[in-house]
Amino acid sequence: MASGAEPGVLGLVRRGHEERILALLRARGPLSRAEIARLSGLSRSTLSDIVGALQERGAVVTTTAAATGRRAPGRPAELITLNPAAGRTLGMDFGHRRVHVAVADAAQQVAATGTRSYARSTPWARRVRIACALVESFRVDLGPLTGVGVGVTGPVPRDRDGRPGGAAREVAEAVGEHFGVPVAADNNTRLAALAEAVRGAGAGSSDLVYVRLSDGVGGGIVADGRLLRGADGTAGEIGHVPVDPEGAPCGCGGRGCLETYASIPAVLDASGSDDLPGALAALEAGDAAARAAFERAGRALGLVLAGVCNTVAPERVVVGGELAAAGGALLGPAEEALRRHALPMVRGDLRLSPAALGPGAGALGAIALVAHDSPLLAGYPFLMAGGTPV
Repeated sequence: MASGAEPGVLGLVRRGHEERILALLRARGPLSRAEIARLSGLSRSTLSDIVGALQERGAVVTTTAAATGRRAPGRPAELITLNPAAGRTLGMDFGHRRVHVAVADAAQQVAATGTRSYARSTPWARRVRIACALVESFRVDLGPLTGVGVGVTGPVPRDRDGRPGGAAREVAEAVGEHFGVPVAADNNTRLAALAEAVRGAGAGSSDLVYVRLSDGVGGGIVADGRLLRGADGTAGEIGHVPVDPEGAPCGCGGRGCLETYASIPAVLDASGSDDLPGALAALEAGDAAARAAFERAGRALGLVLAGVCNTVAPERVVVGGELAAAGGALLGPAEEALRRHALPMVRGDLRLSPAALGPGAGALGAIALVAHDSPLLAGYPFLMAGGTPV
């Protein structure tokens, strides 16, 4: 059994080495082999093997210090750099009321980003047309577009052929038809969790719980360095964990779910505000009803997070979504409730922090999904419209 498992383990280690080198090149630009070895801690033989494989895939190319404008004494050093001809990728996050779109280059650096709103009742086909029109408005050369990642609300099941099911399939096929490239699909909040774990507030954590408080409440879980998908794509549905089984009805069919306490509609209803900017303004002005609504949401969030953390024992909890803009008024009660109800051994080194990537995190996660080069995605199903998992 050990020998049979070895290729998988070696593959995971290799992917981790590749991502380490690619991350260094994204962050620092062209580097010499000696610089990469020093920064990555990889041996010369391992580095040579990994760089060679990346060159064969066309992910990196060689250049010189003179070509990059760097001053190098003596003989011009050969530098390794990301391949600018590797093409661009698109990320789309289709939320309940808005779509976020990002265009990135081969280094996953964002070249353009934007948002368009729509009514919650807008059909998926219309949402796709809005997103595609938004991309065209960027006036960015997409070059050789290599792929598109899309995130949608709700679970994303797999059909018998390994393709995304439900609304995700409809969206992915429509986007793929428009751009003529493969499209990978997943839950949009789980993609936001991926982005925060790769380049946001959770970077460097191998065990992470992410929750997004928006028109709905969703989440994502990274355990032992892997993003969890779960059966039928339902992992991370934190918003439908009950706070009070006798509470208000929830859209999922249950009662008293976290979403009935800590979503935008729930906070607006509790505070008597017409919209979120109004609720935040009232909070800032010291309005008692607004403060009570955000504190109520925070306490409910902390209670649910305690249960989740007692189960998966993360080292970090990241809270994103529009409601996180309330800051300490929400996050303070959430952390207090979390620490009160979490096991001592769980809460010891646990950190709770606001998300770092803003409302576009899901689109950035969709780009990371298409690249599929993060160790967090090792073994993760790659659901593509018209294709099969890889």
